[in-house]
Amino acid sequence: MDFFHGQESLTAIQWILRAIVAFLFLLLAAKIMGQRSISQLRLIDFAMAISIGNIIAHPLSDEGRGMKGSMITISVLVVLYSVVVLLSLKWVSFRHLIDSSPIPLIKNGQIVSKNLTKARISVDLLLSELRKEKIEDVQKVALALWEPDGTISSFLYPQYQTLTRADMKIVPEPFSLPSVLIKEGKIDYHELNKTKCNEDWLKNKVTSTYNVDISDVLLATIDKNNNVNVFLYK
Repeated sequence: MDFFHGQESLTAIQWILRAIVAFLFLLLAAKIMGQRSISQLRLIDFAMAISIGNIIAHPLSDEGRGMKGSMITISVLVVLYSVVVLLSLKWVSFRHLIDSSPIPLIKNGQIVSKNLTKARISVDLLLSELRKEKIEDVQKVALALWEPDGTISSFLYPQYQTLTRADMKIVPEPFSLPSVLIKEGKIDYHELNKTKCNEDWLKNKVTSTYNVDISDVLLATIDKNNNVNVFLYK
């Protein structure tokens, strides 16, 4: 455990051990903080990412610094982060303090210029985000909001929205997610056991229909009607 403490110099193996310990510790920290910190990089998440990255970088680049202090500091930050997230879930006023309310960028087909300045974005960025949503005309937008996580939510006027089955009074079939039976040439027995099929049936289905082996299949799925779709390596 000499690599764990500050020293005048470290061997290559000790540097590797430091990197492994830091990597595993960061994985544990990310697991404790939850997926929110990964999928939604908000103000507090950004601050945590910057702080943790800066703290753990020192013992990974300076042999004179031990890892104990950095790991204790990061542990405290993770605890504080968890407390803040918990408080934001339980206390609405505190939640508004941490996560600001959405900022209207477009109202009734008109750009709210003062809110562009408030959100610190340009018209070009706004138009770019609208194009990603296949919106070519600002006047078609009833409302566009700048969300706390840095994304733009756009809502078209009803007359410009795409027709749905509900609009046309069509009763759709219940949704069913196909099961993945083969991935990258290997059978997923966990998913296969959830179906009424067995391994022999699956192998025979793939061989007789596509004249290939299981190892040649990139992806194979089965729907609720036992229809198998196979995608081969190319």
